[in-house]
Amino acid sequence: MKLKMQLRRTTLLVLTAVGMNVLVSSAFNLLQAQQIVQLQSPDKSIALNVLLSATGEILYGLKKSGMSVIETSTLGVMMKGHNFSKRMKLVALSKIEQITESYQTKNAKKSSIRYHANQLIASFANEDGKRMDIIFRLSRDGAAFRYFFPWVNQEEQVIEQEVTSFRFNKKARAWLQPMSHAKQGWNQTFPSYEEHYSQDISVGTMAPFRSGWVLPALFKTNGVWALITEAAVDEHYCASRLLNDSLSSVYRIGMPDAREVFTGGGYLPANNKPWYTPWRIIAVGSLKTISESTIGTDLAPASGLKETSFVKPGKASWSWINSKDDNITFKEQKKYIDYASDMNWQYCLIDVNWDTQIGYDSIKILSDYATQKNVGLILWYNSAGDWNTVTYHPKDKLLTHEGRAKEFSRLASMGIKGIKVDFFGGDGQSMIKHYIDILNDAAKYRLLVNFHGATLPRGWQRTYPHLVTAEAVYGMEMVTFSQAAADKQASHCTMLPFTRNAFDPMDFTPMNLTGLTASKSIRKTTPAFELALSVLFLSGIQHYAQSPEGMVKVTSDVKDFLRTIPDNWDDVKFIDGYPGKFVVIARRGGDRWYVAGINGDLIEKKISADLTAFKRNKATLLTDGVKGEAFSKTILNAEEQKKWEITLKGNSGFVMVLE
Repeated sequence: MKLKMQLRRTTLLVLTAVGMNVLVSSAFNLLQAQQIVQLQSPDKSIALNVLLSATGEILYGLKKSGMSVIETSTLGVMMKGHNFSKRMKLVALSKIEQITESYQTKNAKKSSIRYHANQLIASFANEDGKRMDIIFRLSRDGAAFRYFFPWVNQEEQVIEQEVTSFRFNKKARAWLQPMSHAKQGWNQTFPSYEEHYSQDISVGTMAPFRSGWVLPALFKTNGVWALITEAAVDEHYCASRLLNDSLSSVYRIGMPDAREVFTGGGYLPANNKPWYTPWRIIAVGSLKTISESTIGTDLAPASGLKETSFVKPGKASWSWINSKDDNITFKEQKKYIDYASDMNWQYCLIDVNWDTQIGYDSIKILSDYATQKNVGLILWYNSAGDWNTVTYHPKDKLLTHEGRAKEFSRLASMGIKGIKVDFFGGDGQSMIKHYIDILNDAAKYRLLVNFHGATLPRGWQRTYPHLVTAEAVYGMEMVTFSQAAADKQASHCTMLPFTRNAFDPMDFTPMNLTGLTASKSIRKTTPAFELALSVLFLSGIQHYAQSPEGMVKVTSDVKDFLRTIPDNWDDVKFIDGYPGKFVVIARRGGDRWYVAGINGDLIEKKISADLTAFKRNKATLLTDGVKGEAFSKTILNAEEQKKWEITLKGNSGFVMVLE
């Protein structure tokens, strides 16, 4: 009776068991399931159904505008000694709660974000009477859910497996990045989210390295796009991936390799306090929905930092990608400081082995010199303990709280603005704690943080706003090492706004306008393609690959563009695109709109847009030049361009400024 009264008090559509038995696939080893409840998004375009099988398995399904996106799939976890995947009983359903939050950010698609969602909490108990709450949220751009275990207290509990799954129609297509094997690759530095995407593949295709697929993971089913990711991964949890069986359209949450750990630490989630797991997020809709969605940060915890005035986005010069290890010298870095100053860029990154090739005392001299030029220095560190064999240094200075406090105090006294920390050991719980420990200690000394050879941030940039960027991408560095990578760059770059860079800052280190001096490959993209990446890719600090010697060859129009491009964005509009083929996105900074597009194919594409929709007068177009010129500049009357068109040649691009 109590349960019936609770159900009546909700505004949910509660369905009785009569006539509502749903046949469930034999993959679940279930016969029938009863629908418990349906939750809708505020605009009623998304519907989530929660079911309970005859054997006590919790199920869900997701629809967008009546079309099935996630077919009947499983929910639950298996703890050591506690099974929350079978023989579960419904205990209670909450009322629908409207969640409304507003927040500001300088490191996302928009500077001012408002999140509105409907929330439902379904409480279940296992055979032992232990409770598991599932918190469901639906917003206009997607669905999310997480687990809560209120009874965990003092005695540590370990989650050995999530049975969370995502079942797609067998005709669905996928755009996925393979997870690499742990402890493989150069100096045993895998995994670091640095693989090319498998594009437009059948669901059920096995990952090439048999280690699963990284998040975010993009699917198209029944004409609807779905992007799966996670947020609110804290020091108690590991980072997750997707696993699937051959020919199966079911993807499930997977745990890391047992070797992906901080020395002596664990890889599985563990906690001894009331326990919220990370949010499982499914952005749902059109490519426009996904490109403009902020759901990946909406579900991340708000920042607890009281002092954030030191968090200043911007752009940086960076010598390493052009002149590599041997030129991390005083003279070379001074040149790049001057370069940053001339370009009105706020930072200069000094990379590996600076502690011996330049030295702390000379770094202090460079820092003082940079300060006079209104440039801040960022210094590179090796995160590694014994989880790989990389010998670059400084090394082993960030492994303990005491070591970090000593080093960060020294950096703060030298006027250093940030750190780039490289070569992490994977996604295990203890390694995730290492990331967060670095972030917590860096904040105390007002240091910005850039993670490289690292995991996906998963919304951390909202919780820790001084995390300005992270690599976790097959970036420009890899293009310099391999002609095969250079050959794939154009298509690869068109994947990233829909996947890796959809929610989290990405240190691709873009913009090879005139060729990279130390590159082993020949660039296959055009200068305008490279320039467009400065707008398309999101990063709290954008580290540009262009060298000062090459910038001398660039026209004044392009230099002025790069001197005045905003340091962060206020708004976004998706114009057109398709993963792996092409993408056109508009971003607003202040009163100006910046439209950028790239063609990832060798086949020409016609792009069109209504410029009057931006309500600006003047449009300045920069695209590939003719008759040997790298760039061409055109001034348009934006008030009259009801239908503006441009033909993009293969691997080409453009930028347009509307003001």
